[in-house]
Order: sequence, then structure tokens, then C-alpha cells
Amino acid sequence: MKKLFITIVLSISIVMTTSAQDTTMVEQYCRLVATGKILSNKVRIDVDFGEERKLFRDNRLRDEQTGKLKEFNTVVDALNYMGLQGWVLLNAFPTIEGGSTIFHYYFKKQFKRSELN
Repeated sequence: MKKLFITIVLSISIVMTTSAQDTTMVEQYCRLVATGKILSNKVRIDVDFGEERKLFRDNRLRDEQTGKLKEFNTVVDALNYMGLQGWVLLNAFPTIEGGSTIFHYYFKKQFKRSELN
């Protein structure tokens, strides 16, 4: 009887251990690139989460429910949005490309390993 009880307890503990999710936290990074829109006060925001880039793929943020492009009035509007999503700003710097100033913002966020692909 004692052996049966130990066997049952061990079996339950093995099942619970194997079904438990990995709660290890890992950092993920992203880059937000802000450029001004032509003939508009709004800005275009492209986000690089490190996925493979396709030639004709649009990298702008989309609303999760509707799938429509997120529009931002200013860069600060986009930075506030990223902060609300849990991203932490690490670094920001401008570059000049083709006579235009483009701003780059790097963020990081903690995720559970089980949440990632």
C-alpha cells in the first residue's frame, strides 16, 4: 500500500512538472523608425521586431482588433503608445538619409519564454 501511494505521488508530481509552463523571462528588442509624412504634420512609424523582412511588406504598426494602420500625430504619441504596451526606451538617435532626418528609437521588453514562438 505504501509503495502504491509513493508511486501515485511521484506520478502526479511528474505530470505537474512536465505540464508547467516555462516562466523564464527573456528580453526582446525592437526599433522604431519615425519619418515625417509629406504634406502632413503626422509621422510615419515603422517598427522592426527582428522578423524576416519581405520586399513589399508594410512594417507599420496595426491595431490588434481592426488590423488598420495605427496613425500617430507626433513621435511623442508613438513613444507613449510603446510605453503603454510595456516597452522601455533604451536609446534614440537621428540619422540623415537623402537630406531627411530620420529618428531611430530602440526599446526592450521582458517576455515569458513560453509567450514567444
